[in-house]
Amino acid sequence: MSERIGWAAVGLLVALAVLGPWLGGDPTAQDLGARLLPPSAAHWFGTDHLGRDLFARVVGGAGITLAIVVLVVAVSAPLGLVIGAVAGTMGGAVEAVLMRLTDIALALPRLVLALALVAALGPGIENAVLAIALVAWPSYARVARAEASVLRQADFILALRQMGAGETRIVLVHMLPLLAGSVIVRATLDMAGIVLTAAGLGFLGLGAQPPMPEWGAMVAQGRPYLLDQWWVATLPGAAILIVSLGFNLLGDGLRDRIDLRSRE
Repeated sequence: MSERIGWAAVGLLVALAVLGPWLGGDPTAQDLGARLLPPSAAHWFGTDHLGRDLFARVVGGAGITLAIVVLVVAVSAPLGLVIGAVAGTMGGAVEAVLMRLTDIALALPRLVLALALVAALGPGIENAVLAIALVAWPSYARVARAEASVLRQADFILALRQMGAGETRIVLVHMLPLLAGSVIVRATLDMAGIVLTAAGLGFLGLGAQPPMPEWGAMVAQGRPYLLDQWWVATLPGAAILIVSLGFNLLGDGLRDRIDLRSRE
């Protein structure tokens, strides 16, 4: 049941990202005569302090959020997978060095490290994606290394070495496909954290820049009106909550399926 809810939430995010331009209209259009209007038939989610339709902005923010998640996973997951596979397959000094670097990266709070990187690179969605990707890879490396450490003692790996296969071939041809499933599950679980980190950067003004309809930035813009015009900050925050919960439920369901198959 929880996995179905996760699929529904993620499917809704994808649908809004694809159909956003036709569903919500222009998320940057301003109408100062209609500022801070409550939810109604004309404006389903109300309007913000510049008279922009919040439904259009929330729908537009779905595309930005999905793009950030996909780009971060596309960079960090393969990087962590390769590092973990190399460390777990080769062992020895190579494993020790790579895992100590991974431990150092894991010891630093992800959001704090991302803030430092974005502050150094400059605000913007591209730099935010790069910063999040650079702090997200260690979790994938740990998962890949743990499984590779077990698989390197498997009979078929020992047979490959006896037949003269090099470590590079073993890692690229044999290890990476076997480790990909666990890393994909880890990526699904990590997507919720990516959404929250991106929203945190946007809230602090270091992510997507105005007038882009990024959910974290929208929450920050609505904070001064939270008591009287609650919808300005609450509805983008609810979107962050639903998407994060959906990714968590989906990842939990996929992990349970893989664990069940491994037991069988």
